[in-house]
Amino acid sequence: MCGKRIGGPCPTGTPDGFRARGRRVGDHGPRSASVRRVVGKGSRVSVAGREVGELERIANPLPPCPEGPRPFEASRTVRLGDTDIEENLRLDAIARYAMDLGYDNLGAVPEGDLHPAWIVRRTVIDVLHPIHFSERVHMRRWPSALSNRWCNIRCQFRSEDGGLIETEQFLINIDLEAGRMARMTEPFMDSMRPFTTEHRLRWKAALRESAEPTAQQTPYPLRVTDIDRHGHVNNAVHWAAVAEGMALHAHPATAPYRVILEHAGPIMTGDKVTMRTWPGDDGLRVQLEVDGTARTLARVEPLA
Repeated sequence: MCGKRIGGPCPTGTPDGFRARGRRVGDHGPRSASVRRVVGKGSRVSVAGREVGELERIANPLPPCPEGPRPFEASRTVRLGDTDIEENLRLDAIARYAMDLGYDNLGAVPEGDLHPAWIVRRTVIDVLHPIHFSERVHMRRWPSALSNRWCNIRCQFRSEDGGLIETEQFLINIDLEAGRMARMTEPFMDSMRPFTTEHRLRWKAALRESAEPTAQQTPYPLRVTDIDRHGHVNNAVHWAAVAEGMALHAHPATAPYRVILEHAGPIMTGDKVTMRTWPGDDGLRVQLEVDGTARTLARVEPLA
């Protein structure tokens, strides 16, 4: 990749490999337990939002990049392992592309080394025009809203043959040593402020957990390769589950369409996961559950 400019912090799953204060974070022990507590707190915020019946309305289209400040840019080629049987770039590959772009971007941000750990709370993927195998993809990344502990980050993926995919992620900055959300430094936030006037971003869930009685329930066994160095299921794996749900219901991935995915809690090594899927009035729903509690919520819906 050929990074060119500043954009924002590095997105990870819940969370992927990083270092905290110069020390390696392992797959077990107190720090991993601390990360589990942080994700749990995020889950309670989501539940509180559902209790009052308020859900976030995701903008359509997603916020554009403002004129003036230059976003972080890079490019890559779509490889065989990133595509489905129709040669389309898969959802889980898009999630990985966003994560990789974030790591590259972090190296270009002032004091980026002080912000190595992030949790993805929500990802929105808009597939407007599919991107295909072997195409060269030009990627742009910039912040669309922020507070002092979290931010919304936009990514745009455009191929030379007309493919266009837009994403937005709600990312939470984490202090892995303390096991809690952490304030971003002023120089770090200064690199993001020119891109947006929304500097008081608040979390509000866009999806509700459901015990839909007509849903199809399918075991979703974890593989060794699904687990990252912290014992968490990698963020991209949740997107593979969405693709499985779409296949189970013969739900066509016909562009343009949107997928919203929210993490209500972590899925850890050894968890017995059930995938609950059902077609709803607002689109196909996919829910990953552990012990009867939703950990991942997703909705696939057409875009006008």
